[in-house]
Amino acid sequence: MANGILKGKKGIIFGALDDKSIAWKVAEFAHKEGAEIVLTNAPIALRMGTINELAEKTNSIVIPADATSIEDLTNLYEKSMEHLGGKIDFVLHSIGMSVNVRKGKAYYEQNYDWTQKGMDVSATSFHKTIKAAWDLDALNEWGSVVGLSYVAAQRVFHSYNDMADNKALLESIARSFGYHYGLKKNIRINTVSQSPTITTAGSGVDGFDGFYKFAEDLSPLGNASSEDCANYCITLFSDYTRKVTMQNLFHDGGFSSMGMSQDVMDTYMKNIGDKKS
Repeated sequence: MANGILKGKKGIIFGALDDKSIAWKVAEFAHKEGAEIVLTNAPIALRMGTINELAEKTNSIVIPADATSIEDLTNLYEKSMEHLGGKIDFVLHSIGMSVNVRKGKAYYEQNYDWTQKGMDVSATSFHKTIKAAWDLDALNEWGSVVGLSYVAAQRVFHSYNDMADNKALLESIARSFGYHYGLKKNIRINTVSQSPTITTAGSGVDGFDGFYKFAEDLSPLGNASSEDCANYCITLFSDYTRKVTMQNLFHDGGFSSMGMSQDVMDTYMKNIGDKKS
């Protein structure tokens, strides 16, 4: 049930591709909570997805922007403020890509040109997104910027590859820029470390089904869905979290605090028994 906690707020949401994406759910929920939004994605992603359906559903517009381009981002903020009639209150950065993962390169066999490209898209774009807003003074005081992360920034997941490095940088940017923007305008910047989630992007990671099942079995509350994540992001955009900043917030059903669960141990012991027999 909507409570109107974003009534009167204006936001920009990066990364909505299709109705499986977290950004798509965030846009839907932000609209239900009373916010006015602008949707954006890279031009190539806009051609691949169905974002115009989301724009119609949320009474919003779509402004193409390559998040690795300061020029594109500047244009995005300027046009968004013009359309929305004022400065921005919240931004969601839901962007990630690794060419090494797509091409099946192991972590120890990286193509460094691909590595640099993935880092620019997945992490440096977060810095650029915030920097463009900083230069234009595009965010209202007490605004909120959220980037989506994953626990692989702290722990090894064997096939997550260089995306783990990208997420670690993303989280560092949130801390560092959170300090500077907090001093300047009380802007809060956080990352949300989400459970493995069944999305178009997430499902493309090798071994995703195993990640998903393991996290589901280990987490006492089970995996958080894209809808759960959207609700959490909404709270971070709202005035109820004004003093939360520079944090990496685990939204994973308790996975990040677990060592071993009974379900996982039972499965492991069963596998040992099967091998012996």
